[in-house]
Amino acid sequence: MKQTTENDFEKSINKEKNEKILKIYKTIKPEIKKAIKGYKEAWNKSEKEIFAEIAFCILTPQSKAKNAWSAITTLVENNLLYTGNATEIVDYLNIVRFKNNKSKYLIELRNLMTRHEKLQPKKILSEINDTFEKRKWILKNIKGMGLKEASHVLRNLGFGENIAILDRHILRNLNELNIIDSIPKTITEKKYYEIEEKMRNYSKFCKINMNELDLVLWYKEAGEVFK
Repeated sequence: MKQTTENDFEKSINKEKNEKILKIYKTIKPEIKKAIKGYKEAWNKSEKEIFAEIAFCILTPQSKAKNAWSAITTLVENNLLYTGNATEIVDYLNIVRFKNNKSKYLIELRNLMTRHEKLQPKKILSEINDTFEKRKWILKNIKGMGLKEASHVLRNLGFGENIAILDRHILRNLNELNIIDSIPKTITEKKYYEIEEKMRNYSKFCKINMNELDLVLWYKEAGEVFK
């Protein structure tokens, strides 16, 4: 099997789409830098705030990110995210899909992240030094999260320099850029890592860091920079 060289990779990229990406990046760079700074600062927040960031990513599958964050904010305001049971929480999840399952996942997350009767997600995640190992731990231990959500959590906590959040916006753009041949209907773990590596190669090619590139591609589809 012929190995793809760096030169072959560059030749395959849709130059017109690439120029559009570079133009968007230049236009919204200050906004992106501000968002990345916010992610870095998130890791220095309280244990409860870090827990909220993780909980947010449990609510995002097949739901709008803004709705997921709105639900988390409302749960915090009503003192339910940290103390409510699944029956109490589910009433506040009407704006996200699969609310019954997700309300249970939030309780399981709380139990997982509690030590000595205190929420300690930062302490628990800090015990794993490597970002990729952190992601494997999340994937294995947090119910309701796949690789996409695990990557989303880590990016939002400031560990997104070398990982990809392969949602539909990102996949569509990678396809348009000819980075991937097609958008897979389902993504196995092996396939996820393969596409992530291709996105990493494109990141090097266009000289936009992975965590910034994610925001650029998201902006191109959604018209805004959001969590």
